Amino acid sequence: MHPQDQTIFALSSGRPPSAIAMVRVSGPQAGVVLTTLTGTLPAPRQASRRLLRDGMGQPIDDAVVLWFPGPASATGEDVAEFHVHGGRAVLSALLASISDIPNTRAAEPGEFTRRAFENGKLDLTEAEGLDDLIHADTDRQRRQALRQLQGLLGHRARDWRERIIEASALIEAGIDFSDEGDVPAELLAPAIKAIRALHGEIAEVLAAQGQAERLRDGLVVAIAGEPNVGKSTLMNQLARREVAIVSPHAGTTRDVIEVQLDLDGYPVTVIDTAGIRETDDPVEQEGVRRAQARAEDADLVLWLVEGSQAIDPDATRSLWKAGEGDRTGGSIWIVRNKIDLGGVGEAGPRGEFGISASRGDGIPQLVDALVTFASEFFGTSEGALVTRARQRDLLRQAADSLRRSLELVEEGEELAAEELRAAAYALGRLLGRVDVEDVLGAIFQKFCIGK
Repeated sequence: MHPQDQTIFALSSGRPPSAIAMVRVSGPQAGVVLTTLTGTLPAPRQASRRLLRDGMGQPIDDAVVLWFPGPASATGEDVAEFHVHGGRAVLSALLASISDIPNTRAAEPGEFTRRAFENGKLDLTEAEGLDDLIHADTDRQRRQALRQLQGLLGHRARDWRERIIEASALIEAGIDFSDEGDVPAELLAPAIKAIRALHGEIAEVLAAQGQAERLRDGLVVAIAGEPNVGKSTLMNQLARREVAIVSPHAGTTRDVIEVQLDLDGYPVTVIDTAGIRETDDPVEQEGVRRAQARAEDADLVLWLVEGSQAIDPDATRSLWKAGEGDRTGGSIWIVRNKIDLGGVGEAGPRGEFGISASRGDGIPQLVDALVTFASEFFGTSEGALVTRARQRDLLRQAADSLRRSLELVEEGEELAAEELRAAAYALGRLLGRVDVEDVLGAIFQKFCIGK
């Protein structure tokens, strides 16, 4: 039997034990599963309380069940839901009973959503929005993912594609009636006007600086500096919990430690790196190498020094070079720690802060500055359409094809029509409606089982 003809099932709620758990079933056997376990098929889209029994007639649980006949369901197929008590034994008995029914099997990650996509319940941009919503860590990420799930980009792309097809039809009609005197000219003028408008709209979307893509990936901040200057203590202060080992001995941190923060809705990954210094210890050498690599790749580096200690130019040279030309004015901040033990030097041109990581002095001011930096880094992503590199690449292909069609229309309508077909094809791939088998697996396998 083809996998699409099989009925799939999975736990679609959190890990047990829990107060309530939800098991979802989708496919042609969903009604049979529901009838087998409850005795009768409940009314569609109405919650019903039923006693579930296994194949031997033994009770499993007192549950609430729902029946969604296709195509009016989340996946477009027949769907059954079992809302049971979330104990491990209850779930084990229920899942075993479902699997005993012929032509049913456990779902793969993302298979419910993939079936919804293949049955036209959502396009690929909406599926990507759902994936982003599942993995959203902050409120701003949640709002952006929800806009995508609601079809913000998909609706625009469908409209663009329909208008491209209309313009293409006008040009191809002109080709068909090339022997009809002034007919081609009458058809060509509105087509060119429509193509120019389309190109302008897509180019405007592409002109955005990628704020939505950055918000999805998050801001990376690295805490770097020489050994024993308080990097791990600062990490713990920012995380508001002990995530890094704090020791008076130099070289305690040997590897890169990461913690995810939510700063005013902005997703920030803070990295605590090994102290950067010359050492003969091969393990510490590897830690220093990794620290330098992560700091160079970070969006912002907090270079930690003690009090009024001078900055070692050799240690920071590669980082300063990486920060040159940064659009926020610099990607390295000097953070002078242990101000309770000594003075703080003059404020530097790239930003300088005085803190006491052990006591918490200056930490609120540093956090406020990080929020401001994040706000400038992400920009305004409200209403942003593009959230993934895949989407941007396909929109760029469509825009390039539209531009070439305008350039080629004087040389021959056939060439312009071919470029319009390429533009429509790119938007079709964006929506997942043509030739996207190469990306479907990569997208849906990131979903959790049961979604």
